[in-house]
Amino acid sequence: MVDVILGLQWGDEGKGKIADFLTPQYHVVARFQGGPNAGHSLEFEGKKFVLNTIPSGIFRQDTLNLIGNGVVIDPVRLQQEIGRISDECPNYKERLLISKKAHLILPTHRILDAASEASKGVGKIGSTLRGIGPTYRDKVGRSGLRVGDILHSDFASIYRQATAAHLRLIEHYGYTDFDLKAEEIAFFEAVEFLKGHQLINSEYFINDCIAQGKKILAEGAQGSMLDIEFGTYPFVTSSTTLSGGVCSGLGIAPKHIGKVYGIFKAYCTRVGSGPFPTELFDQTGEDLRRIGHEYGATTGRERRCGWLDLVALKYACMLNGVDELIMMKGDVLNGMDNISAATAYQYEGAEHKQVPSNMVNTPVEPVYSQHKGWSKDIDLIKGYDAMDQEFRDYIEYIEQYIGHRISVISMGPEREKTLQR
Repeated sequence: MVDVILGLQWGDEGKGKIADFLTPQYHVVARFQGGPNAGHSLEFEGKKFVLNTIPSGIFRQDTLNLIGNGVVIDPVRLQQEIGRISDECPNYKERLLISKKAHLILPTHRILDAASEASKGVGKIGSTLRGIGPTYRDKVGRSGLRVGDILHSDFASIYRQATAAHLRLIEHYGYTDFDLKAEEIAFFEAVEFLKGHQLINSEYFINDCIAQGKKILAEGAQGSMLDIEFGTYPFVTSSTTLSGGVCSGLGIAPKHIGKVYGIFKAYCTRVGSGPFPTELFDQTGEDLRRIGHEYGATTGRERRCGWLDLVALKYACMLNGVDELIMMKGDVLNGMDNISAATAYQYEGAEHKQVPSNMVNTPVEPVYSQHKGWSKDIDLIKGYDAMDQEFRDYIEYIEQYIGHRISVISMGPEREKTLQR
């Protein structure tokens, strides 16, 4: 059976920590979509690591980790990422598997990303400029290169053919701020490095694991509200971030999907442009950013901050078939006098509890419920029932609104700051 862990907001919910927390229950952790725009942070034993492409089970010595076919891989960034973890995981090669069908991010994909974003002016999507969008476009346009292609004796020729089309587009944009030769040197060095790893037919591997009764955790990247189909389009990512993406991103049948864990913050954040109904532009928003250290783990960009959006959260739970909720960063709200949560949207002259089909062109005003804050320090040691009544009231209000139980509560970035109810 394949359980799923994914974000229910606009990304940055804390999936890395929880995947690491849950990993001891699983034989395999598998990434099924996204690319190095993900920044999954893990902290333990006084150390902090940020994973972009590698699954978050890599630090658990008994767990296999699969980069699935639905992921797009930048060989240069993957080599750098491996360099950051190799001291902590000297035997990582034995436990890291890479799908031959995963698509490659080429240097010209990154340049195209920058050229396209620069051409948009004030209409920028807020791309991380990692080349992910152009890579997915080539994938659906049937002109992409995949990991398995690097094993071809004529890979250099195949590469040149692919990049020729990119260079014509870059010339069309009039973009010149790049040094392709230098980037290609690093790219081909990283390709040779990649050849020394376990490159596999991952769909067979994952289905063999299922047949053997092994437990698999599929780890999502980004967040549900950034899904290409159901997110705040066009301010979305280029892949399917929902639980349904596990099937195509790993090559498994829907009947093998088991429990779906949905992760959300006790408030909301968003990086880059796009709709964000509960965004705060006042001191409270600044406080959330400062206390929550809300800066992109991969890009360093400031995250926009706001109150919890229960309308969007319930929508994401519906789309994913969430079984259990996991609340992150409850500690960031410690000591606040009052806390708000959006329970409806005001738009088109009426109050609604549905996310509009086009939030970009539909001005949305949140309708809030008000909640009394709790003390500055919440003690996890004595368990949930010993926590402040106001904190428990907030938890139970969310559960009642969404219709799902919050099974895990995180009150800090470290492994031990996690309460499993």
